[in-house]
Amino acid sequence: MRRSEVLAEESVVCLQKALIDLREIWEVIGIPEDQRLQRTEVVKKHIQDLLDRMIAEEESLKERLIKSISVCQKELNTLCSELHVEPFQEEGDVTILQLEKDLRTQVELMRKQKKDRKQELKLLQEQDQELCEILCMSPFDIDSTLVPSLEDLNQLRKHVATLRETKDARREEFVNIKRQIILCMEELEHTPDTSFERDVVCEEEDAFCLSLENIATLQKLLQQLEMRKSQNEALCEGLRAQIHELWDRLQIPEEERETVATLMTGSKAKVRKALQLEVDRLEELKMQNLKKVIEAIRAEVAQYWDQCFYSPEQRQAFAPYYADDFTENLLQQHDAEIVRLKTYYEAHKELFEGVHKWEESWRLFLEFERKASDPSRFTNRGGNLLKEEKQRAKLQKTLPKLEEELKAQIEAWEQAHSQSFVVNGKNFLAYVAEQWEAHQLEKERAKQERQLKNKKQTETEMLYGSAPRTPKRRGLTPNTPGKVRKLNTTTMSNATANSSLRPVFGGTMYRSPMSRLPPSGSKPVLSSTCSGKKTPRAGRRGANKENVELNGSFLSGGYPGSAPLQRNFSVNSVASTYSEFARELSKASKSDATSRILNSTNIQS
Repeated sequence: MRRSEVLAEESVVCLQKALIDLREIWEVIGIPEDQRLQRTEVVKKHIQDLLDRMIAEEESLKERLIKSISVCQKELNTLCSELHVEPFQEEGDVTILQLEKDLRTQVELMRKQKKDRKQELKLLQEQDQELCEILCMSPFDIDSTLVPSLEDLNQLRKHVATLRETKDARREEFVNIKRQIILCMEELEHTPDTSFERDVVCEEEDAFCLSLENIATLQKLLQQLEMRKSQNEALCEGLRAQIHELWDRLQIPEEERETVATLMTGSKAKVRKALQLEVDRLEELKMQNLKKVIEAIRAEVAQYWDQCFYSPEQRQAFAPYYADDFTENLLQQHDAEIVRLKTYYEAHKELFEGVHKWEESWRLFLEFERKASDPSRFTNRGGNLLKEEKQRAKLQKTLPKLEEELKAQIEAWEQAHSQSFVVNGKNFLAYVAEQWEAHQLEKERAKQERQLKNKKQTETEMLYGSAPRTPKRRGLTPNTPGKVRKLNTTTMSNATANSSLRPVFGGTMYRSPMSRLPPSGSKPVLSSTCSGKKTPRAGRRGANKENVELNGSFLSGGYPGSAPLQRNFSVNSVASTYSEFARELSKASKSDATSRILNSTNIQS
């Protein structure tokens, strides 16, 4: 049983007890029956009225709750539709009071969401409007009278964020361009003369409209200023180059050049004007020194001819170069020619540098070939021969590679220009082939000369014997009289600085020569002399040719007690490589037998 039902029963018991108490009181008082009936009717009526009023109030409460439920449901449905959410559904059976409470609570939540969304929409629209005004763009299309959905708010947030990023990027671009524009205007000494230029330079940065059109106009303005600046710089550089050229042609001293050194930088109007004045002054001075200037230009023309590998015929084609009548017309012709040569050289600079590199490599190659034919290279010190061989081997690899690269470049150039690329009046490829052919012919000619020389030398040695070369005698030191030299256990003293040492046996003494290679240009000869033979006098030199050594015995003029025979080794040709040098040396040693038999002439230093 519910507590309310128990309480109702207790109320009935209380009412009955109260009526009993009233009857007892009436009985004690002695109230008649008819009055008791009246009083009981009054009690009944009073209780009935009280209960009726209470019931009416509760019925009214019920009606209000039902009405509230109906109102809340309508408002809730409307809010759900505006907020684009699902309608509220009560779960399970609930009383009217609970339903009303739940609906009212849900309505309050929906109202709060609606208010928040409207406030956020208003804030985002304000930001969007501000950014759009700065960027000159259209605002985000959304109805501010409706409650925005979460998707609409999310899109609006992204839109505002994008606008903010665009604003920052354009602001940074505007600031950078503005700074460059100000620098260009200062360099050009230009004052803003249009409303747009004044808005850019003079107004606050926040007041500038960052529209795409304004940014494009700003970039165009910067390009125009930079173009003017570039033109001024190019004009100033041209004036400076003209000044340097005139200085060199007129041979202006350094002291005078330093007076205008401040004009060598910058491109402002005052600098440009000063440069033009200097050019005008130098041009006037040039007209006063035509011969000197033309000669300077001719030297420059000759330099370009060399750089462009002009042939004598091509050089002769420019007749004014050889004229002696120094006039203004002749100067103009030379100026036009130097301009043409400069343009021609700059247009083909890469090819000319490649040809120059090839010629340097070719010159170095010929130098190595010449050194390879020099026997003095074998007397090197410090490993020079090894270094030369390494450089020579490297050059033999790089030279053909360089020729192939030049060949490809020249063929491409000839196809593009439909003409032949000439060096010294000849096709370059034919020129290279001609150089190689001339080199081979020169090598063959040198080889034949060596062979002919060797043949003649061999014939001469067969007839007359080889001519030995005695190394230069070292002079005796006059300041050492105490020194003595022993020969065959006989002591000889130094008499005078210019006297010759003679042995006890009466023969002239010779120092034994050192075995060394001869200096460059001479034939390498290895020889040894007998120190015990008597040297014949000048009148008997011819007679001594008849003394021939046969079977180890001396016919005349010799000292039988001294042992060694004279030997002569001769390298018969100039070796170009070490292997050739070894072969020639071997041939010389084999031919030594003939010289040993035929040569019986005593040697006197």
